[in-house]
Amino acid sequence: MVASIARVAPGKSAWGPVLVGLVFVLALVSALFADTLRALVSTWMGSETYAHGFLIVPISLWLVWEKRAALRVTVPQPTLLPALLMLPVGLVWLLAQLVDVRVVQEYAFVCLLILAIWAMIGTATARFLAFPLGFLLLAVPVGDGLTYPLMNFTADFSVNMLRLTGIPVYRDGTFFSLPTGDWSVIEECSGIRYLLASVTLGVLFSYLTYSKIWKRVLFIALSALVPILANGLRAYMIVMIGHLSGMKLATGVDHLVYGWVFFGIVIAIMFAVGAIWRDPEPDKAPRQADSGAGRSTIVAALSVLLASAVGPGLLLALERAPAGGDERVELRSPAPVGGWQSEGGNLWSWRPHIVGTDGEVYGFYRAEAAPVGLYLGIYRRQREGAEVVNVQNQMVPTSDLEWSDKEITTRRIASPIGEFKVKQDRLAGRLGGQRLLVWNWYRIGAVNTSNPFVAKFAEAAYRLVGRQPSGAVIVLAAPYRESPDEAAAVLTVFIDAMWPSLEAEIQRATGHGR
Repeated sequence: MVASIARVAPGKSAWGPVLVGLVFVLALVSALFADTLRALVSTWMGSETYAHGFLIVPISLWLVWEKRAALRVTVPQPTLLPALLMLPVGLVWLLAQLVDVRVVQEYAFVCLLILAIWAMIGTATARFLAFPLGFLLLAVPVGDGLTYPLMNFTADFSVNMLRLTGIPVYRDGTFFSLPTGDWSVIEECSGIRYLLASVTLGVLFSYLTYSKIWKRVLFIALSALVPILANGLRAYMIVMIGHLSGMKLATGVDHLVYGWVFFGIVIAIMFAVGAIWRDPEPDKAPRQADSGAGRSTIVAALSVLLASAVGPGLLLALERAPAGGDERVELRSPAPVGGWQSEGGNLWSWRPHIVGTDGEVYGFYRAEAAPVGLYLGIYRRQREGAEVVNVQNQMVPTSDLEWSDKEITTRRIASPIGEFKVKQDRLAGRLGGQRLLVWNWYRIGAVNTSNPFVAKFAEAAYRLVGRQPSGAVIVLAAPYRESPDEAAAVLTVFIDAMWPSLEAEIQRATGHGR
């Protein structure tokens, strides 16, 4: 149903001053949040997964242009309600900025732009342009958290299909072996790129093709489900091609070519089928609305600018100048206690990839025949590029040629201060066949957690009272032969004995106690 908006007689236009004011307001709001905008564009440029973000604004502008005939005879009526809504959105941005949760910052920034546009053109006109404005939200890069679940689903789907085909398969996490060769589902095979591209196209297609809400929702849901299933089928077909060709085909560049060609065919079929139930073209002419005069363009623009400046202004007030001197700290391996002894040298070649620390130590311990590796990375003052929760902090980066991450789960463990969850990784050496069980978690103040959101909330609580939250990344590793439960038992004994020593070193390094 097309929204009712005010109309003006042909030949006259009230859009001139509003458009000038709108451009002015959007430019200033973008300037206030320049760092967030820069980070958003940087992600588009640096990631093939999110490169479609460059297309979102042009598509939104094109959708508005398609409505130009109706807009030409309407009267924009600036309103102050969106400026009031900008205040809580600005506070959300502030909290996200304080704890450096980039995706929330970017969503808040895009919402501020949408609210600014709404304030300048009025409620009725904004309702008429609801989809082009809402489409801007798809510019925010989101979906990294789906990568590993999608990898596991693709591995499950491929292995089950291979077994149904009658081919013997040995699976270990996202790695599986056939009589003709070995395969693995890596991040690039997760299908996240297909999923995001399909959802973006599906949202646009559903808007242009259907007028009934239930049809739009159903097609968008299918545009999310179909690429997940199609990626599983794609992976199975590639493995089959490699298997039947004696590993001569689908193992190099053609692997990627087959994937994108197959994805293109699936999407084309999905759209072709969806078009069968196309709704009739709705009446695009807006109806007359009974509404009084809106606020002046100048008043609306000033209100928007004042409201949008609240978040950055509070940030300046909350941020304190960095303490003088070097933040670097010399860490020592926690003193061995409870029957554990320090072990010289490296017991294995793996070490976690942790960035931006103010100090770190990686040492090895042994009790009887059971070895354990302990990594401790300290962040005395978290800042941009040097945060406890950082996407670059990984147990095994994708560039690692020696080790692979076979499975990532969570596990609740017991410690002298109570139970909490850790992230559990099962690692495998690509050459020597060595296996490691790795537990890792974050430490913010006195909070121990593997949940990045809990860590960020704890950090926000410190920052809101004017304190700089210290933090740490703690990683434990132990080898195993058959079952990871062997290593879990060793790590449990290590934590129980070594916790006081670990706690003492963290407190010394961060400069304060719990």
